[in-house]
Amino acid sequence: MAEILVYVDHVDGAVRKPTLELLTLARRIGEPVAVALGNGAADTAAVLGEHGATRVLTAEAAEFADYLVVPKVEALQAAYEAVSPAAVLVPSSAENKEIAARLAVRIGSGIITDAVDLEAGDEGPVATQSAFAASFTTRSRVSKGTPVITVKPNSAPVEAAPAAGAVEALAVSFSEKATGTKVTARTPRESTGRPELTEAAIVVSGGRGVNGAENFAVIEALADSLGAAVGASRAAVDAGWYPHSNQVGQTGKSVSPQLYIAAGISGAIQHRAGMQTSKTIVAINKDAEAPIFDLVDYGVVGDLFDVVPVLTQEVQARKG
Repeated sequence: MAEILVYVDHVDGAVRKPTLELLTLARRIGEPVAVALGNGAADTAAVLGEHGATRVLTAEAAEFADYLVVPKVEALQAAYEAVSPAAVLVPSSAENKEIAARLAVRIGSGIITDAVDLEAGDEGPVATQSAFAASFTTRSRVSKGTPVITVKPNSAPVEAAPAAGAVEALAVSFSEKATGTKVTARTPRESTGRPELTEAAIVVSGGRGVNGAENFAVIEALADSLGAAVGASRAAVDAGWYPHSNQVGQTGKSVSPQLYIAAGISGAIQHRAGMQTSKTIVAINKDAEAPIFDLVDYGVVGDLFDVVPVLTQEVQARKG
């Protein structure tokens, strides 16, 4: 069976959920070989092996943290040359899509970004994508070279599938280009205790109808009762009511949770582009003609300040 290279997204050895989802998809089309880079790379092996990685290629050079993406690209290229995989899978994020694109150029291959499903095909892996603001679903494959495919979080279940997970050192030689742009300082993101927006199973978002930064406490209370991430529409972000890092939409982040709750969001196409692949969508809006109601599974016509607190109380009561 052909080997499938899986790029590992981890923080100091703690593997992030989208990577485990990739291992599920990789097992559909071949044998997963994981590539873990940076501090704590070797510590990822146990978890990766539990979820299907037959091998784990690791490199812990300081260049991965001290410089921008090129060292990671060169390491992934070295892994590609060592393994000769049938495909390369990368979790979708702004940085990872740059890594995938640079790798595809270097190895002369085609690339598919933001896939939401993956299956084996007679002529190579077939990826499913949502196109044109999620108005259409497409199925495509790379016709040149080894497919490089980035996959959106929450596109596949995390499934245990014990494998060897044998750790192997990856030899990497960095070029002058790899150290051309140095990271001079980092500011840790302040933790909210909530899930990462793009990885969360549940997202509660507020929009123009929230009508003020202080009123986002209502959205946060519902999110916390559900163990959810908090999102915001562009209108709310542009008004300064919530951070840009929480914006959901075409110019923000794309999410695909099991449950998406939109409160006070009209449903402009730019917002829909970032959340329309959610498995279940619930909207709360006092305008019965709001476009958001065209795509929801469940809709509530009402003032969010009446509906959301009651919903929060009901969730807390059921949990209690």
